[in-house]
Amino acid sequence: MATIIEGPVYVVRDNIDTDQIIPAQYLNLVPTIPDEYEKLGSYALIGLPENLYPERFVEEGELDSCYPIVVCGRNMGCGSSREHAPIALGSAGVRVVLAESFARIFFRNCVATGELYPCESVDRLCDILKTGDEVSVDLDACEVTLKSTGQIYSFKPLGDVRPVVDAGGIFNYARQTGMIPSR
Repeated sequence: MATIIEGPVYVVRDNIDTDQIIPAQYLNLVPTIPDEYEKLGSYALIGLPENLYPERFVEEGELDSCYPIVVCGRNMGCGSSREHAPIALGSAGVRVVLAESFARIFFRNCVATGELYPCESVDRLCDILKTGDEVSVDLDACEVTLKSTGQIYSFKPLGDVRPVVDAGGIFNYARQTGMIPSR
């Protein structure tokens, strides 16, 4: 699995809830159906208020975002316990979410689905980085490097959740480790 993820960041603030990540009207899309999984990504973060986030996360008419890394403040993924939220972000091409803190169920859904690496930042990166800043996230070193300055910021180690996300989710991990029989 890739240990370094690079690209531009999309920056949001505190308390981004699952309705902002994927509004309820799109929950009829079934992530296990490939075409519907792709469509989910096109709606990722569409619930954000336009007056606070004028730059769209996914351009209209596109299925994927150009931002593989989302930077958040506190309490990312609060609200409903919908697994569609990390799945929509993953479908849009996000690999890492760096947040000051996560809502417990959102964090668990990131890991269980294997869609995203939920990395808890040591610094308040949403006050430091701007949407479009190019960074490099080193999952092994637990570091984020701002490419324009070389400044390095830390995040907490993923620990036991890392191999689960690396495997592509809890069921793939359980198969790989022999907890459940392979298909």
